Amino acid sequence: MRRAILIVIAACFYYSGLVALARWWTSRSGPCLVLLNYHRAIGGDLRRQLLYLRRYYRLMHLEAALEELYPPHNDKQAVLDRRIPLVLTFDDGYCDNYTHAFALAKELQVPLAIYLIPGYLEKGGYFWWLERDHLVRCAKVHKVACDGRTYHLDSPTEQQALSAYIDTQARYASSVAAREAFLASMREKLQVSATVMQEDLPAMSLTWEQVHEMEQSGWVSFGAHTMNHPVLSAITDPAELEYEVTECHRVLEQRLGHPVRSLAYPIGQRQHISEDVANAVCRAGYSWAVTTSYGFNRPQTNPYLLNRIEVDVDQHWLVVAAEAAGLWGFFSRLRWVPFLRKHLTNAGDKGK
Repeated sequence: MRRAILIVIAACFYYSGLVALARWWTSRSGPCLVLLNYHRAIGGDLRRQLLYLRRYYRLMHLEAALEELYPPHNDKQAVLDRRIPLVLTFDDGYCDNYTHAFALAKELQVPLAIYLIPGYLEKGGYFWWLERDHLVRCAKVHKVACDGRTYHLDSPTEQQALSAYIDTQARYASSVAAREAFLASMREKLQVSATVMQEDLPAMSLTWEQVHEMEQSGWVSFGAHTMNHPVLSAITDPAELEYEVTECHRVLEQRLGHPVRSLAYPIGQRQHISEDVANAVCRAGYSWAVTTSYGFNRPQTNPYLLNRIEVDVDQHWLVVAAEAAGLWGFFSRLRWVPFLRKHLTNAGDKGK
């Protein structure tokens, strides 16, 4: 029902000309860069979304777009294409980014940027934010006690509660070691093997071979997403914080053979990015860092707090059109339209 409502509203925006008007207004308001934030590449119609975006936006490689937004020494170059520059970014580096997004990038000739987590490229296995559903789904026990509460897994409500508990404990662990130890203990309690199930393979990490093939094509570039994807503001040891951003930078540059200039903060909302976190990213040698905070980017935007608009392949292309034009964000801020606020706020938020 909610999906149908969003599509109807987005269709009204598009066919009334409001989407085109928003694009025109944005382009007339000075230099602007739109960063779209995807994660998975299957489960929807990515092709139709890319066809729309390719027609109405100037799709660019991330580095070229950011150099245009922040020209060195204010050396601005004339741009003949007046369309708004837009970059397609994919966080985490799922296998389906190779099997689906990369295939479309080559076919449609559109550039992509993928933010990688070297720790998962090296070891494989489930990303920690997918463990909660995998563990609950594959549990071989009927009940489990955690922190003084017993969860009865024959109840869907109790399953959801256990899933939320696992996610919270993993998400806000004080270190990667603590997170991994917790997940290992939950696998033991629930009697779940760490072996990846066949149906879950598209949600596993890319391999280095796939990364190299994508980069050699010229259509895909890569950035850093930390070594192990912790919530950086939750890390209590400053040395571990430095390691997560610095070691990721070193490993990627070594593996790719060229400078890696941008990082995507894990989770990426402003409450997850303390001053210490931003300073560590700057010291590690990155030129830019992207968040998941909603908005466009202008020359005055902090290059270490770049905004992105979260979208998803399961959204109708009309919804993505409204997202890219900034209309969801605009109407969600109108407090005098409670219906729109209810259905539009974070309409595209699929982040972890």
